[in-house]
Amino acid sequence: MKNDAIVDKALDVKFADLKKLVSGYGSLIVAYSGGVDSTFLAAVAHEVLGANTLSVTSRSPSVAPEELEAAIALARTKGWRHLVVDTNEIEDPRYLANDGRRCFFCKTELYTHLEQVAIAEGITKVANGANTDDLGDYRPGMEAAKNFEVVSPLVEARMSKQDIRDISRRMDLPTWDKPAQPCLSSRIPYGTAVSVKALSMIGKSEKGLRDLGFNVVRVRHYGQTARVEIPMHDFERFEHIRFEAEQIVLASGYKAMELDPKGFRSGALNDVLNLSVPEPSIVNVSK
Repeated sequence: MKNDAIVDKALDVKFADLKKLVSGYGSLIVAYSGGVDSTFLAAVAHEVLGANTLSVTSRSPSVAPEELEAAIALARTKGWRHLVVDTNEIEDPRYLANDGRRCFFCKTELYTHLEQVAIAEGITKVANGANTDDLGDYRPGMEAAKNFEVVSPLVEARMSKQDIRDISRRMDLPTWDKPAQPCLSSRIPYGTAVSVKALSMIGKSEKGLRDLGFNVVRVRHYGQTARVEIPMHDFERFEHIRFEAEQIVLASGYKAMELDPKGFRSGALNDVLNLSVPEPSIVNVSK
């Protein structure tokens, strides 16, 4: 019980620091995807800044339609100021080339739009939902954030993913236990061109598999073959409904389906980059 009290106190301190940071911005745009982190930040920002906050969501082929719908519905339920902008990364040949810099070009497109909205609305800062766990991973999008002077208040408040989930649960946010859902392009191996057709195939396959009860799932796109990643504890259940799963995947446009024997691994396709990830740091993440 004593340890629990210490943890709760530490969370309270981080939460208070976050609110102070957000209050200090005066006005804020939150890059709101509907995921755990951005939903939490949007909720805090709207609580602290009220009408001086605007949550902005990107609409593009790389975002699963149901994710966009869920983000819109939650913002409406909470009464947040919310805007959907159409981003055009799919028209950028550098993004379509799908090398190790794909996320940089995607975030550059997003932040270009958010900067324009901020100017039009007279809002002083743009924020993303990066947390301290993101600092130890390969995140070229953080470079784009730095270029646009996008702030990362969750990093500055030293909040981890688990901290965010714990406080989100306290706040009764429905996303507190939501699995991570990165953009659909992250399912396409580096070097394989991104296309609207491939993104559609991935999105339809994953939605169908989630409808079967597999909340954590990735469909890696290997041409005409879909390689499915699920947690290893779901393997036995998957085998019982393999036929139904295969029919969903084939109906989405694939010719074959494989189950990855290694199971679900977040960021598995980054392995080929052989990157040396720098030590986590919060220095100069925001200005």
